[in-house]
Amino acid sequence: MQFLDVVKNINNAVNSAVWGWPALILLAFVGVLMTILTKVFQISHLKHWWTNTIGAIFKDRHVTKHTEDKQISQFQSLCTALAATVGTGNIAGVASAIAIGGPGAVFWMWMMAFVGMMTNFSENVLGILYRIRNEQGEWSGGAMYYLRYGLGSKKGCKQIGAILAVLFSIFCLIASFGIGNMTQINTIATNMNSAFSIPQYITGIVLVIVAGLIIIGGLKRIVAVTEKLVPFMVVLYLVGTIIICIMHASMFGEVFSAIFKGAFGMKAAAGGIVGSGVKLAIQMGMKRGVFSNEAGLGSSVMVHSNSNVKEPVMQGMWGIFEVFADTIVVCTLTAFSLLSSGLVDLETGKLISETAQTGSLVAQAFGTAFGTVGVNFVAIAILLFAFSTCLGWSHYGTKAFEYLFGTKATIIYKVAFTIAIFGGAVMGENLAWDLSDTFNGLMMLPNLIGVLILSPIVYRCVKNYVDRHMRKMDVKPILSMHEDIQKEQEAALRAEQK
Repeated sequence: MQFLDVVKNINNAVNSAVWGWPALILLAFVGVLMTILTKVFQISHLKHWWTNTIGAIFKDRHVTKHTEDKQISQFQSLCTALAATVGTGNIAGVASAIAIGGPGAVFWMWMMAFVGMMTNFSENVLGILYRIRNEQGEWSGGAMYYLRYGLGSKKGCKQIGAILAVLFSIFCLIASFGIGNMTQINTIATNMNSAFSIPQYITGIVLVIVAGLIIIGGLKRIVAVTEKLVPFMVVLYLVGTIIICIMHASMFGEVFSAIFKGAFGMKAAAGGIVGSGVKLAIQMGMKRGVFSNEAGLGSSVMVHSNSNVKEPVMQGMWGIFEVFADTIVVCTLTAFSLLSSGLVDLETGKLISETAQTGSLVAQAFGTAFGTVGVNFVAIAILLFAFSTCLGWSHYGTKAFEYLFGTKATIIYKVAFTIAIFGGAVMGENLAWDLSDTFNGLMMLPNLIGVLILSPIVYRCVKNYVDRHMRKMDVKPILSMHEDIQKEQEAALRAEQK
């Protein structure tokens, strides 16, 4: 017990530093910088990125086309990235942000998502620019590669680039077992037990079998599942939240008012200081926003880099849509469902009932609208969201393990990850969530350093893309920072455009 107390104290200290104000300010700064450098690409080229991402799904076969080789389609990479990001953070995370930071936290969640779009965009651009092929011919990309080959190419930075790449991979590997596996599975098991009285060990056994068949089968099998599961689960959940919002449409004015008043301290603080209330709203909104969409952590770029896309900016635009769908759409509808349900006092921002715990707030909101069916619906939604997160993170962990130990050794990780699922299902209260939260945050630091230092490269790449595609200038495309891959992709792009 004493050992666990020591671990808890150390973790709390590290966590406070990792997710403290300096780190959050750095996260926001990188997002603002990339927004400025790209001339507010998410707004100035809204029609272009929308048309070439979600708008292209039904009209451009290159976006959804399955490949015979080790590559995956752009749509499959998006679905797998969303599988990892659209999870319990969109349900329990939003509820927690509102319960602790009040309705104002939602506004700051939006702000982080707005600049986070360009952070995620930049990560994906760098991921494609610096990716390489592994021994099996599969693309391997991510923060560790642009830290090693990008940051490492700067004068006097070879060693620091290599060290940060290894540290990122280690942090990602540990986080994959925590926030990407055991905490997600534990959430599923406890919810299934609570809603349907299914013993947690039974849930664990079933999930080990199902996940094992998918994960050990490799990326192709993972994306085959996620490209069907993600659209289904997101649409299903959105329909439920939209119905609740329509039922409480008369509350929208009050909800918007509470969000903006809470964000800037223009409401009564229940027994507290208004300034501290605003500070808490900002901190919780920023933290939960990052937890939800993962922009800045350098995680989803690892699957975006597997895309069959040739243009780095094209995959960057999928990153913009990913954050938009995750936070602006899913998290917002969750927040409005909660705030319009009567479970939160919109004047003070406090929970109406002390029994309304953050983990069950969304279930209670659905319960007020649909009764027991609503509560069970949320349990099923959490099952789908959390399981898909587990699948997505299994790929991130695989790529981190591959970087550290080689392609052939990844089977060891996949087996260990699958076995850990059972442990997650039956574990009780422990430090798993707090520890994984810390390591998730530790991933952010080397990644943001890489994005910050390589921001001029992103600027050059975006300017090159805009010159060619929007200004119709005849300039050589920037497709890779590796000379051999640049030539290969140029030839492929010319063949594709014929």
